[in-house]
Amino acid sequence: MEPTTHLHTLAQATSGFSTPTLIIIAAAAVLIGAVAGFILAPMIATKKLHAIKSETNQLSKRAEEDAKNAAEKVLLDAERKALERKEEADKELEAARAELRESERRLAKREDLVDRKDETLSSKEQSLESRSEKLESRKEKLDNREAELESLLEKQQKELERVSQLDRNQAKEMLLERVADKTRAEMGKVTREIVEDAEDDAKDKAREILINAIQRYANEHASEATVRTVAIPSDDMKGRIIGREGRNIRAFEKATGADIIVDDTPGVIVVSCFDKVRQAIAVQALERLITDGRMHPSRIEEVTEKVRSEINEKVIKAGKDAAQELKLKGFHPKVIEAMGKLTYRTSYGQNVLKHSIEVAFLSQIIADQLGLDGRLARRAGFLHDIGKAMDHEMEGGHPKIGMDFAAQYGEKDEAVLNAIGGHHADIPATTLYTPIIMAADAVSAARPGARRESMERYIQRLHDLEDIAKGQPGVVEAFAVQAGREIRVMIDADRVSDDEAYLAAHEIAKRVSNEMTFPGEIKVTVLRETRAIELAR
Repeated sequence: MEPTTHLHTLAQATSGFSTPTLIIIAAAAVLIGAVAGFILAPMIATKKLHAIKSETNQLSKRAEEDAKNAAEKVLLDAERKALERKEEADKELEAARAELRESERRLAKREDLVDRKDETLSSKEQSLESRSEKLESRKEKLDNREAELESLLEKQQKELERVSQLDRNQAKEMLLERVADKTRAEMGKVTREIVEDAEDDAKDKAREILINAIQRYANEHASEATVRTVAIPSDDMKGRIIGREGRNIRAFEKATGADIIVDDTPGVIVVSCFDKVRQAIAVQALERLITDGRMHPSRIEEVTEKVRSEINEKVIKAGKDAAQELKLKGFHPKVIEAMGKLTYRTSYGQNVLKHSIEVAFLSQIIADQLGLDGRLARRAGFLHDIGKAMDHEMEGGHPKIGMDFAAQYGEKDEAVLNAIGGHHADIPATTLYTPIIMAADAVSAARPGARRESMERYIQRLHDLEDIAKGQPGVVEAFAVQAGREIRVMIDADRVSDDEAYLAAHEIAKRVSNEMTFPGEIKVTVLRETRAIELAR
């Protein structure tokens, strides 16, 4: 029942009493309640205490049971782990026992093998001892036989000397003379065959070396310098140049010594030859035959011979004109012809004959300023590249070829010969004129516009030049200028000192010389500067 209902009921029950009576009743009720509470409180407390004790006992029992269960669980886990460890230990022990048994088995096998080897060695030793005894016996027999043979030979020799009335030395000389007479012809034949084979092998080896050198070193330059094109009016002319079954082109190649390449390229025919004079003869002869229109072997030989004669006259005239321009005399005709051939030879696009004339004048100027013989320097400068007229026909570099050629045809002055052979430092300089020729050669080659390269090689050379410079420690930037004839290098002033800057320039120049191929010379400029900047406001 709700409290409001009790109050309502109590109010209804006491509605008939007066106020004092109600107060007394209320006080009595309070007193009765207090007495009842005083009496009932210990009983309630005792009851609660018993309930708490009972709960505590239950909790204690439960905790004991839980502890017991936990202890049993721990014990079981410990026993399980102990069993697992025991099993692992048993496995390891078994593995160790198996390994030990295997080791014992291998050891026993090795012991057996050693025993067998020992037995084999013993048997071999016995066999060797028996063989040694046999050999000793045979040696004694051979010694005895040798003594008998020597005695017999001595007797036969004495008998032969008595019969022939000649001693041993005289008989030996007679025998050697007869053998020499019989074998002299055969020896000459064998010697000739050996020499011919050696020459053939040397020629083959020289061609192989030349081809490898062209492929590895001067591929682009060779293709530019050894190939020329001849324009034709129509593609029908290609068939006429080839001829029936190729007879015309074979006759042309045989007459000129050049290779004719007829491919699908419209309007042109390619003429290839390492000898620039033969190439010029082939180009002019082909142009005349195309213009004339008559194309057969006899006509080809006729035109080729006529063009060759004209070219030879031009060659000799060019050599004489060059010598006359330099006011030089006393040259052998072969030297004049060789120098004239240089008018058809180019080096990086620079005409070699004009280059030789320029070197001659530069050499004279330098020699005159140094108080030396300008005429001798002019002669050495003019002849310094004469080897290039025949280096395609001989093995070796043009300085050595030119020096030998000049010495063969009348050049006696040591200064001239040493300058020809040493202007690329192939041989040591023995006179002051050799470094003069080297300097003049470098100046002529390095002159702007003197030599040219293909665009691809030119760009690649600039990139290589800048990459070499940037590979030096402390370099910030590098720029190839003056058409690749100078490299300007910017270095970090905080990392590189002035002395180290000179060393960096030397190292870069050394690497460029060793790793790159270039005409003339390249100047290396290293720039080091410290800038202090401040603003005034």
